[in-house]
Amino acid sequence: MTRSKSDLVVVTTDLVPGREVIAPLGLVRGSTVRAKHIGSDIVAALRNLVGGEIREYAQLLAAAREQAYDRMIEEAVALDADAVVGTRMQTSAIGHQASEVIFYGTAVRLAHR
Repeated sequence: MTRSKSDLVVVTTDLVPGREVIAPLGLVRGSTVRAKHIGSDIVAALRNLVGGEIREYAQLLAAAREQAYDRMIEEAVALDADAVVGTRMQTSAIGHQASEVIFYGTAVRLAHR
């Protein structure tokens, strides 16, 4: 039976509560690298003068997190996993102009109820 994205359980714990892990399928990950936009930089510089949230960057990083998460889920679905356990997210700067966002975890098969 092929799993869909909506059927997949994703947890940060090493186990799925109430379910038995019967087989680890391997590491799954999804990442994206996003660069800043010159227009966003200008608005951010102005906002930096008065303080407050830099919404343009917040939106950029939110979209990057969603894309990286979705890519991890796609890898798990391709392995026919029931769940991804031990899920983590990490970010890093690449120079001054870009950031990487990565999600990773272990795809597993669960015992059926």
